[in-house]
Amino acid sequence: MKSRRLGRSTVEVTELGFGGGPLGGLFAPLTDDAAGEALAAAWEGGVRYFDTSPHYGIGHSERRIGEFLRQVPRTEYVLSTKVGRLLLPQDPAGQMDDAFHVPATHRRVWDFSRDGVRRSVEDSLTRMGVDRIDMLFLHDAENHFEAALRDGYPALAELRAEGMVDAIGAGMYDTGMLTRLVREADVDVVMLAGHYTLLEHSALDDLLPACTERGVSILAAAIFNSGLLATPRPGPDARFDYRPASEEMIRRAHRIADVCEAHGVTLPEAALAFPLRHPAVAGIVVGMRSADEVRRNLAAFTKQIPDSLWTDLAATGLMDERVARTAR
Repeated sequence: MKSRRLGRSTVEVTELGFGGGPLGGLFAPLTDDAAGEALAAAWEGGVRYFDTSPHYGIGHSERRIGEFLRQVPRTEYVLSTKVGRLLLPQDPAGQMDDAFHVPATHRRVWDFSRDGVRRSVEDSLTRMGVDRIDMLFLHDAENHFEAALRDGYPALAELRAEGMVDAIGAGMYDTGMLTRLVREADVDVVMLAGHYTLLEHSALDDLLPACTERGVSILAAAIFNSGLLATPRPGPDARFDYRPASEEMIRRAHRIADVCEAHGVTLPEAALAFPLRHPAVAGIVVGMRSADEVRRNLAAFTKQIPDSLWTDLAATGLMDERVARTAR
């Protein structure tokens, strides 16, 4: 699998990265065995970039990814995690976590301070059982952006200067805030969730031009928009950005699928290929929860997509015409 360098850093990631959200029990419970099988299938398929976060299953995702990665040579993979939430132990009292299907053994506390960032890194290293993290992101800082920019970013820059990590950035949904970070700070990469996909092109207005100008790489995450683009024909219960998809969005997905099928392409195949057409996008990060799901995505990822598909999607008004003109 091809690898690409992130910004001006020394970090190179495979074009397809493994997103660790589902390994934390996102949407449904997951066993340790199933998580291990998914990670093994990704490794067998050539994936060498793995992303996680303390937030995902209040530590379950980090633990499961760490357990797998300790079995393979450290020089052969790239690992990223995130900061901004500290996990504090608590009595679950029989309760389940609000965001993930795991017992509520910890609570999350927002903290983008220097001490909070350093504590988060140490906690993550301990949970994963590894001695190094290659890349760190400020995570979900939309409602704490000033603190993240004022305190969190300098803490990450300090860790990079100390050689503790090789690349830094932020993982967020808000393209405007990420654009400001790219323009005001010295970051290597940003992870954009859900806003440069077949259904959502808003990053073309601000973030993609800023990253191109500043030499910052983008990792496109949530490229299936929480599931709406993950099947050839989404059903009425499909999700869009972690919520039930509206009838309008489902209809739009089906119209895109019509054009895809006319070119011998499925909706997931096009969704996986789409972000990588832009020169600022170094890779995509896909959350996967089973070995079968990994294998399906790997097969779809290798599909050759004709350029005429993008042209026709633009001509039918289903895609921003700037996308059709963009190519590496």
